[in-house]
Amino acid sequence: MRAERVFAYGAAAGLLGDLLLGDPRRGHPVAAFGRAAGAVERVLWRDDRAWGVLHTAVCAGGAVAAAGLAARAVRPSPAASVALTGAVTWAVVGGTSLAREARTIGRALEAGDVGAARARLPHLCGRDPQALDADGIARAVVESVAENTSDAVVGALVWGAVAGVPGLAGFRAVNTLDAMVGHRSPRYRRYGWASARLDDVAGWPGARLTAALAAVAGGDPRGAVRAWRADAHRHPSPNAGPVEASFAGALGVRLGGTLSYGGRVEHRPVLNGAAGRAVEVGDIERAVRLSQRVGVLALGVCAGARLLLGRRRGTRGRTS
Repeated sequence: MRAERVFAYGAAAGLLGDLLLGDPRRGHPVAAFGRAAGAVERVLWRDDRAWGVLHTAVCAGGAVAAAGLAARAVRPSPAASVALTGAVTWAVVGGTSLAREARTIGRALEAGDVGAARARLPHLCGRDPQALDADGIARAVVESVAENTSDAVVGALVWGAVAGVPGLAGFRAVNTLDAMVGHRSPRYRRYGWASARLDDVAGWPGARLTAALAAVAGGDPRGAVRAWRADAHRHPSPNAGPVEASFAGALGVRLGGTLSYGGRVEHRPVLNGAAGRAVEVGDIERAVRLSQRVGVLALGVCAGARLLLGRRRGTRGRTS
């Protein structure tokens, strides 16, 4: 079986596994990677960029190397290759958990239990929940659903299409490292620099594909494209900007504005401010459904592109 078919079948099986099973509650490979990366950090940490580069290279490079060795070991068996691709896809994507957490918060808000929603919000994003009212929590959830559609689903599929199992594992490793050390706290401002920059590079194609698919799958394609073009560059993140702006336009809401992380208040530009309305609790479900549609479309695009590229290579090989 050709590699492009292995990816298509395996990725589809992995997304189906995520839909049916969600993330494993114990023994999650990403959690195991996080523990290993934490152990490496305890050995290497210095308030210095060079040591952060080494940390990123050891952790992300180790994940890619291990995945590559596993893929090579099963390559003689097409069935085993599909199974490995499916298992790794299931391990690295998180669309079902994303939807579950968002809906849990949405149900609490619908019931008027803002306290429960505040308690649950840290499972989804790093905002300070005590600083948010019901509408602020709903906006934070919609923004997190948008950003994590790229980080937890589409970006992994893009790199899986490019590099198979090593691409899937490598993308998740880089994204996890960014979440662990890539923020601008005093401890990680220099040490986490390499992880943050590598995550920006790795996330670039997935974020643009997510934004494009949100425009296609949303209720207002022109609004999504307009918000993307007008506002994405104003966001401090080069990858969250296009995704959140496109989701805002597709859903007809305003995102961005004042928020608080770790006691630090940020005043971010408003996305889709001219055409959008304030986020309401019901928009959480709309954002989740848009995220799910984007994930399905991303599978089709990535698997289709891999199959098409393989077919063209095969045609050139026969005519040369």
